[in-house]
Amino acid sequence: MSKIGFIGLGIMGRPMAGHLMEAGHELVTYVKYGSLDEGLAAKGMKEVDSPKAVAEQAEIIITMVPDTPDVEEVLIGEGGIVEGLQPGTLVIDMSSIAPIPTQAFAKRITEAGGEYVDAPVSGGEGGAVNATLTIMVGGTNEGFNRALPVLEVMGKTITHIGDHGAGQICKVANQIVVALTIQAAAEGLLFASKAGADVTKVREALLGGLAQSKILDVHGERMIKRTFDPGFRIRLHQKDLNLALESARSLNLSLPGTANAQQLFQACAANNGADWDHAGIVKALEKLADHEIGA
Repeated sequence: MSKIGFIGLGIMGRPMAGHLMEAGHELVTYVKYGSLDEGLAAKGMKEVDSPKAVAEQAEIIITMVPDTPDVEEVLIGEGGIVEGLQPGTLVIDMSSIAPIPTQAFAKRITEAGGEYVDAPVSGGEGGAVNATLTIMVGGTNEGFNRALPVLEVMGKTITHIGDHGAGQICKVANQIVVALTIQAAAEGLLFASKAGADVTKVREALLGGLAQSKILDVHGERMIKRTFDPGFRIRLHQKDLNLALESARSLNLSLPGTANAQQLFQACAANNGADWDHAGIVKALEKLADHEIGA
């Protein structure tokens, strides 16, 4: 078993850390992102006062923080991981951040004597709680093989996409597909509702045909039942789509559907919905239609 530093005890990080402790690993954390709850403390998770102190005590370090600047601060900011990094330490960033800075972070950690892997996840809070996350990995073959036993404790589908940054590229693609599919499910159910059909039965029928998807199953139910507690917050999906659109501009690539989904998320945020689950995109469409699903 390993001594693991885990930074980022948020809605997903807490259950992920819990699975690692249940598997017998010893965990140490720096609490700025999220909180060290009684359950993790009772299992023996220790708290230190800086990312540097985490690095001084850990063989493997996992970061699960909100955005690119947060990863930069934790890794290479004042009192950051790189200052306390031990030779051969494996750093696994499971945050969802920009691919190009990820490559720069990997270079800094490698130059400092560590091994770097980017391993963003998909599956939301449910996947974190049930240890069924999909994990997209960028890094060397050696880094992937070292990380795999740890990742298998937290996830179910783990794929080595390519070199440093490739995991983040895959995650951006994932978030594009998820956003557009949530929007499609919302538009389909909204159409059915306003046209007078029973949306519960419409969803049931669609789940048996080509339109079937996990998103229609999970988020379609959220839309019908009006349960918009996260889950995965709209403001975080906005951040991911910003990464997609910024990267698309640098690639001279047009992503019109992504841009449209981002505008709908922005409409939700403008109506105090930044912390709704991303299924709440339906509420922006409902305002445009002057109709609520199931009404």
